[in-house]
Amino acid sequence: MIITIVGGGSTFTAGIVKSIALRKAELEVDEIRLFDIDKERQDKVAVLVKWVLEEDLKSGIRLTVTYDPEAAYRDADFVFAQMRVGKYAMREKDEKISLAHGCVGQETCGCGGLAYGMRTIFPMIQVIDDAKKYAKPTHWILNYSNPAAIVSEACRKLRPDARIINICDMPIAIIDVVAAALEIKDKKEIVYDYYGLNHFGWFTSIEYRGEDIMGKLRDYIMEHQILLPDAYVKSVGKIAQNSGTEGNRHAKGSWYYVWKGVYEIMQNFPDTLPNTYLNYYLQQKEFVEHSDPDHTRANEVMETREKNLFEGIDHYLATGEIDESVFYAGSHGDWIADLAIALKNDTKARFLVITENRGAIPNMPYDAMVEVPAYIGKNGPEVIAQNPIPLFQQGLMMQQLTCEKLLVEGCVEGSYRKVLEAFTLNKTVPSMKVAKEVLDDMIEANKEYWPELK
Repeated sequence: MIITIVGGGSTFTAGIVKSIALRKAELEVDEIRLFDIDKERQDKVAVLVKWVLEEDLKSGIRLTVTYDPEAAYRDADFVFAQMRVGKYAMREKDEKISLAHGCVGQETCGCGGLAYGMRTIFPMIQVIDDAKKYAKPTHWILNYSNPAAIVSEACRKLRPDARIINICDMPIAIIDVVAAALEIKDKKEIVYDYYGLNHFGWFTSIEYRGEDIMGKLRDYIMEHQILLPDAYVKSVGKIAQNSGTEGNRHAKGSWYYVWKGVYEIMQNFPDTLPNTYLNYYLQQKEFVEHSDPDHTRANEVMETREKNLFEGIDHYLATGEIDESVFYAGSHGDWIADLAIALKNDTKARFLVITENRGAIPNMPYDAMVEVPAYIGKNGPEVIAQNPIPLFQQGLMMQQLTCEKLLVEGCVEGSYRKVLEAFTLNKTVPSMKVAKEVLDDMIEANKEYWPELK
């Protein structure tokens, strides 16, 4: 059993490896391979991964570190993809270019998300092609690479037969916060219904041990005027990696406004719990106003998680002393490892996945890539059918879906007009003129990564 991690130099790699190793018996994993095009970065992360496998857990799992696609994918059973094309330097440009034009500056939403998507489409297609060429015919690619909505649409369009499942841990992070807020100890007994697009969806019900807790949750949010436990609120300003928020990376620094925004949305639309990312679309003006155009979330991450990880590795190499708090291990790694278990062992466990609609949401297009619950077995997702969704949500989703489809078409065809249409249609952009200004600046910044647009 071989698991290949694409983007082996990620700050999340050690945490994902730990989640895999802790499930060794269920996954029957023999070898983990790290594959990255950035040798220097991956070699450093591999030091920590080796410590996790050999010193921390004494797992007996073999570690291979490679920069060659054939060596990475040969006979692999699973490929976990977590690429960040352009790294944090390009994320910073995405966010700051957007804010300079008065638009939301965010990694996966708005203009920044569109720019990041265009950087990621063709590298993801390369992963699919290399895995098909070298990995086992029964392989599965489990993709975490953002922006997942755009990536999944590109995969659907360009490689419809790929053995790939696109997933996102944000809904799980929200459920983690819900459990902490309501003092629920066993969050695995929480069952929820949800529909939407990636980073663009709604929880319609949340149950704990068969009890509907949406009412309790709504009362909590209205009373506290935020969806965060008190302990999180007290330490949320401290953006260091594990500053009193139990390692939840979605409760640091500027995330405070996102969790506060859930309360503000539910004041107007109380029937569902929104994905936190909906703030960027429903409160774009307010989020631009309280953003610092000179210091964005990319800077927060570089100054904390990135800095802490690599300083921690350097300290370990110099002294032999390890500080586990420098690497993130939590829902992110657990979610992808548990999904691999469900596929391998045909458990039919319930997960939230991004998949072609095919009627699952009756009043959305057949080929829309939607995010809905599914039972996962050896043949992939068995989607749980939804009721028709309300007109308001349908309208929002159609606008976002069309934006993403136009972007993928424009990227594939090299069409400036279609990409401009995508930027213009995005709800975070106030006008066609602004869309063109942002796009032209993004083209200049992404010369190394984007196809030529004509």
